[in-house]
Amino acid sequence: MTIRKNFLLDDEVAEHLKKIAQKNATTQTEVIKNLIEKEYEEVSKEEKLEAFYKFAGSGTGLWGELTLQEVKANRDV
Repeated sequence: MTIRKNFLLDDEVAEHLKKIAQKNATTQTEVIKNLIEKEYEEVSKEEKLEAFYKFAGSGTGLWGELTLQEVKANRDV
């Protein structure tokens, strides 16, 4: 699906967009789309790294300051 978006650009920025599109033999829409996707890649990488760092260490068997084995050994059965 394609969604139409309208943006307001200063004359100078609009001219820059036009020149970039001409230089790359593409449309202005493609220039904008590529820039957004490039920026989103960075955002996505940051989100994935945050999730990784939250997950890192969870496989160590630690339960707070205790290991899972210590928790099991000290529980009332």
